[in-house]
Amino acid sequence: MKNEKTERDIYHSLSLLAKHYGIELKQTKSYGYPYNISLALWDTQEKLKQIVSNWDSLQVVQDRMKTFFICEERYSTGTTLYYIPVIPLFEMLNDPIRKKAAQLLVSVCSYLYHIADIPYYRQENSYLYWIYEMLTDWVEQDDETSETELYKNELRQAKWVGERIEQKLFNRTNLTFFEQRLSAFKPADEFDKECLQLACNALTLYTEYPHTNIFRNAPKSDEDPYDENEDYDQETIGMEKYISFMADGKGWLYESLSDSINNEFNEYGNVEEPTIRKCFDGSPITGNNLDFENRLFTLLNDICYLLNNYKTTRR
Repeated sequence: MKNEKTERDIYHSLSLLAKHYGIELKQTKSYGYPYNISLALWDTQEKLKQIVSNWDSLQVVQDRMKTFFICEERYSTGTTLYYIPVIPLFEMLNDPIRKKAAQLLVSVCSYLYHIADIPYYRQENSYLYWIYEMLTDWVEQDDETSETELYKNELRQAKWVGERIEQKLFNRTNLTFFEQRLSAFKPADEFDKECLQLACNALTLYTEYPHTNIFRNAPKSDEDPYDENEDYDQETIGMEKYISFMADGKGWLYESLSDSINNEFNEYGNVEEPTIRKCFDGSPITGNNLDFENRLFTLLNDICYLLNNYKTTRR
């Protein structure tokens, strides 16, 4: 009787899942328990892989009352550091040839700063703030060498430019005039066209998700009664650690920052990534998806690439 109850629960949960995702399941009941369940599970997973772009796993959960499926969708970030450099943006703003393009990117970055809630490295609650502070302490405490003054100059520049760019991004008129800047911009070369396309993508995302931030689907282990990983917080790299504005993607300072971060991250076992868990247990299922995350992380990749390659594209 227990097996019959489990089998009945599983097929009920599968029917809810199939209806939610719009898939047609293979008829497996005739194969007999438990082979029919294994076959149904395999068939469901194969079909989810084909139609759900961010599908990650299908989990069978059995509590005291029923057996059901949990489907997990996850945006995979791999090992990418989504660090947006602001010193190239500052240089673009002071370059007459690139100033108009730079103003477009300021609007994009203002959106990322205010709405998408990307951490900024000059804010004391940000992860990179303390990395930069640690590097500053190292330089000040180390013995003087021929390169010490160079290191100090890079640190001073990171702080000075960072604070001035943040003042610009903090001004919400960048969002008010975003569409106007976009309409008035006339690209003169390929780099300008890439800036224009990036800004178009950002404005569309902002229009469709005017209040959505990047951490909306960050997993919270303490809210998940079916997560058996008790050491989640200690073993996992939080999203706020690999997503941020930073000073620059070149020079001694960046190399030192990268070394420090890579050394720390190598001690962790997992990476926190945007995740949606849907329980097919009869309770209401949200239509939530990772469309926003797919587009926002693409946007972050694109703006990091443009800014890091700004100097190589000067006319």
